[in-house]
Amino acid sequence: QVQLVESGGGLVQAGGSLRLSCAASGRTFSSYHMGWFRQAPGKEREFVAAISRSVGSTFYTKSVKGRFTISRDNAKNTVYLQMNSLKPEDTAVYYCAAGPTVRVGLSHREYTDWGQGTQVTVSS
Repeated sequence: QVQLVESGGGLVQAGGSLRLSCAASGRTFSSYHMGWFRQAPGKEREFVAAISRSVGSTFYTKSVKGRFTISRDNAKNTVYLQMNSLKPEDTAVYYCAAGPTVRVGLSHREYTDWGQGTQVTVSS
């Protein structure tokens, strides 16, 4: 089990950028796949991006590909989500998650530890 704390959310105008951070506790951070999910009011929690625990392979949902970048710094036990060219439809609570599975998962069911979330609001 790891404890995760997100930060970096806020209000931004359409076309702007935000950088989310997720700080993890413990010294086994590199043993977990890390993912970002988001949930807007009235919608299901959806996958946004993930990064593997070994070679750092990245995965993105189609709607954010080319705009968002996920990265990790294992020495700092931190995962980041750089969000550029933000759109109003990106408005949601963003959650950081850790997964112990052998392969990277795209379903929230495959992640065992979650942060409390950080609000991202994009105005038009």
